Amino acid sequence: MGKYIKFFLVGLFFGIVLVKSEAVSWYRIFEMFKFQSFHMYGIIGSAVTTGILLLLISKKIKLKTIKGNLLTVPKKDSGFRRYIIGGSIFGLGWALCGACPGPMYILFGTGAFSIIIVLIAAIFGTYMYGVLKDKLPH
Repeated sequence: MGKYIKFFLVGLFFGIVLVKSEAVSWYRIFEMFKFQSFHMYGIIGSAVTTGILLLLISKKIKLKTIKGNLLTVPKKDSGFRRYIIGGSIFGLGWALCGACPGPMYILFGTGAFSIIIVLIAAIFGTYMYGVLKDKLPH
């Protein structure tokens, strides 16, 4: 159990950052989808920029994984259409419930217990994907 404490602490820190930055605020998400505020776009853009920079730095210094392999990003040979459809479904769900998967747990932790309905739906959707994945176009 002790080896998992670092993951708990990182998750706790991530949750605090998202709450303090108002990234889990339904109002901020509503503003974003109505193009009324730059707040969420700034957060998302900062995260993407930070991720790109850290990945480039990791490649430059030849950072290795826990298993000792060089850090690599696998090439994906799938069509652009797949990302448009998947992103649209994800965005629709995000707009309808006001939360994406990570913040759902954070909202539960902050006491927004109505998110339980969304969590149950997300778990059911994940289960249904597992059942139907062989029949879906990948």
